[in-house]
Amino acid sequence: MPVAVSTKRFQFLPYLISLFIVLAIGFAASLVTRPEIAGWYSTLKKPPFNPPPWLFAPVWTLIYIMIATSAYLIWKHRSRKPAYIIARSVYFIQLILNFSWSIIFFGMHQIAAAMMVIILLWLSIMVTINWFNKFNRTAAWLLVPYLIWVSFACVLNVSIYLLNR
Repeated sequence: MPVAVSTKRFQFLPYLISLFIVLAIGFAASLVTRPEIAGWYSTLKKPPFNPPPWLFAPVWTLIYIMIATSAYLIWKHRSRKPAYIIARSVYFIQLILNFSWSIIFFGMHQIAAAMMVIILLWLSIMVTINWFNKFNRTAAWLLVPYLIWVSFACVLNVSIYLLNR
């Protein structure tokens, strides 16, 4: 049975659930990341363009809010159609890769493996933007800062790998 969808009216609870999912992933990743900033990460050689550690939390928080908002806009188009199922699937894949990168880089100290994950994350964000654009242009555009930040993080990851091998 198809789901009746209201694409105009804002629905607070579904938006809150979307925020909770994304922010919970970010918070869980930060539990692995934060202890390593002053420890292992501080011992690595980093390129001159490496941002100060305090910058990451506010940038990621803003990006996570944009990701959640984007997902909410797509959720409003929910259906059992293959296009929606694919869009939802690639969205969850990129969330899993996002979380995995922190675990692999900071938790496991595997810089090369994290490099592979961040490249897959970048690709999955591109695919998510493409699929979200089929439903809602704003949802797709809300993911562009995420793509830009992950592009920067990818360059940073590669640089750290090259400086520390």
